[in-house]
Amino acid sequence: MHRCYSHLTLADRRRLYQLKERKVSIGEIARQLGRDRSTIYREIKRNTFRDREFPDYDGYSSTVADDIARECRRRLRKLRRHPHLRGIVIERLKAYWSPEQIAGRLLSDGVSLVRICAETIYSFIYGKEDYGLGLYRYLPAARRKRRPRGSRKPRNSVFPASHSISQRPDFIDDRSEFGHWEGDLLIFERELGHANVTSLIERKSRYTVMIKNQSRHSRPIMDKIIETFSPLPSTARQSFTFDRGTKFAGFRALEDGIGARSWFCDPSAPWQKGAVENINKRIRRFMPGDTDLAADSQRDLIHLVCHLNDQPRKCLGYRTPAEVFAIHLHEGA
Repeated sequence: MHRCYSHLTLADRRRLYQLKERKVSIGEIARQLGRDRSTIYREIKRNTFRDREFPDYDGYSSTVADDIARECRRRLRKLRRHPHLRGIVIERLKAYWSPEQIAGRLLSDGVSLVRICAETIYSFIYGKEDYGLGLYRYLPAARRKRRPRGSRKPRNSVFPASHSISQRPDFIDDRSEFGHWEGDLLIFERELGHANVTSLIERKSRYTVMIKNQSRHSRPIMDKIIETFSPLPSTARQSFTFDRGTKFAGFRALEDGIGARSWFCDPSAPWQKGAVENINKRIRRFMPGDTDLAADSQRDLIHLVCHLNDQPRKCLGYRTPAEVFAIHLHEGA
């Protein structure tokens, strides 16, 4: 049996017709065509020609069956049969909505009586007939070719259970020890380039660090963190907590480079690194998603981060993060 599903071809249907005319059993036909018995049953049931006026012509014919199957697939293309719906989908794709968001919003708003799912939109984007529109460019990953289903690598092997946030010591959780950081990546509009910003915050002092990156690949991001934190004493850079994004897959470089342990949130649980999520909201007030990082240097980021670190915080007894961070650095020296 084939491991991957594929439609019957005209050659398959010709062979099926020949075997059927010889009264070969369905099971034997399925074996010779390398298909499941149910596939052969469905093929004969769906694509047998019936005509009340000319009953002598009723029956299964390979060419007629192939034409019926092609016409059926053509009719099923909802976004070709409904131009208005097609226009809405294209408009929202160009606004950088994901197929899931488009399908969900169309359903919740009741804009169209025709229901579509995300898979319908993906098939439309990557189908031969509409591929020339280049709509794949508006998807989050902007892949020219669609990745086969089930090809995504499981991340459990990348982020082992021993580094799960559930294994993180309590003294990090309750902020009783200095030198433990949370990190995240601030992404900006794709048209403005691949530049991004690593945001990091020390859990006890709320001291913030921002690093400009020219790449979204994990190793360059980790190298920048190592370069930035190397001058600090080891007590000030003991661990980092990240989410499970592939951008942090190179975390072992931190252990080798500066001896810092890495911890990872549970899947789809960014709230478990709430400190950096909170500071990201503050940063976005000054650097929204449409910020062109080409116009901002690392010096500009340092100027912004100084502004953030010089603001008094209620959780620090109205001291500033810079003041608290300096105190802990002096104590650990």
